[in-house]
Amino acid sequence: MSTLWPPSGANEFGIATLSLGNWREHRLAPRLEAAAKDGYQWIDLFDECWAAYLVEHGLPGDQLWEPTPENLNVARKLGNLVKSLGMRIACTQPLRTIEGIKDPVERRAALDLVAKRFPFMRAFDTDLVFMCANIRTDGGVTSDLKTVARDLAELGDMAAAYSKADGGPMLRIGYEGLSWATRNTWSASWEVVRFANRSNVGLIVDAFNILAVEFADPYNPEGHGRIYSTLEESIQILTDSMTSLATTVPGDRIFFFQCGDAELVNPASFFPPSDPSTPALLPWSRNHRLYPLEQSHGSYMPVELVGAAVLAAGYKGPVSLEVFNESLNQPGDGVPTIHSARGMNGLRTLIETVKCLPPFWKSQPDAQQAMVQVMERLRSQNRSLEKL
Repeated sequence: MSTLWPPSGANEFGIATLSLGNWREHRLAPRLEAAAKDGYQWIDLFDECWAAYLVEHGLPGDQLWEPTPENLNVARKLGNLVKSLGMRIACTQPLRTIEGIKDPVERRAALDLVAKRFPFMRAFDTDLVFMCANIRTDGGVTSDLKTVARDLAELGDMAAAYSKADGGPMLRIGYEGLSWATRNTWSASWEVVRFANRSNVGLIVDAFNILAVEFADPYNPEGHGRIYSTLEESIQILTDSMTSLATTVPGDRIFFFQCGDAELVNPASFFPPSDPSTPALLPWSRNHRLYPLEQSHGSYMPVELVGAAVLAAGYKGPVSLEVFNESLNQPGDGVPTIHSARGMNGLRTLIETVKCLPPFWKSQPDAQQAMVQVMERLRSQNRSLEKL
């Protein structure tokens, strides 16, 4: 755990390709150029964007991880493009419904899907591939700790064997808890990573997904109160959780940090999905995320508590944006430029806000002071929103 506060080092900034514009409306190269112009140093490559880039080059987008010479050549082209703009590809994502599969044949096929990415990691010149916690609820999967940890350990071993065979840098597997998965908290994800016990298997921390479980409730007019109704209690629960993260997770076991805020929606017009198979949080997550601390757009989440905990743990990697919003799906050449600038402003605001927080993980007086500071910001922001 880092002992200095505020942190003396500077984490570099990154952004997900889908947070610069939707792949259906916006080609990848202009989005990357917008990010480079604003000073991002890392790119989080989404599968949909990679598939669309293949289609731009006359190749089938539905075969995005087939290691054909043609696909790998385009992957190298993309990696070189990103580097020519002064950036690097931090990771590829998302892998879904991989771990906890009971049927041995289906399980083997799922793990082998992960291995198909390994040649592309070399072509992109990146080392991290990460997977979201399994959201399947049928009887064919289990969230049993021993089973899931065994799967992650095997994936780590597969990545290590590939790295040893080709002599390249160690490939890493990151594991993220989605807010609507069975393992939906950072602690449940960290539990699996610890039990997997592989140095190349680590935790992905996503601020939105943490807050969506431990603070926010979009179907409550107040926006919070997932556990308790008052803002004081909601912030207390979150601060205690972030204290645990800061003091129990080594910074080098956090492989990637994604951050995003969210819009305070009106439950009178924002309804839960009618399809019972659709997670209740999914429409909010896919359409109403915002860049950190975007008060003018209706943000209201205490993102700074998550950011402070991650940096206090000693995390040295990129602070990267993962934002989904309806505005990113609009056509127009200005969409990537506008969103890239908004994102960079949000990141800078977040880091400055984080550095002003008392070290709440060190003492109860610091924790109390930090909570008062966060609550005052949120209340002041809500008052400003009411005037808009």
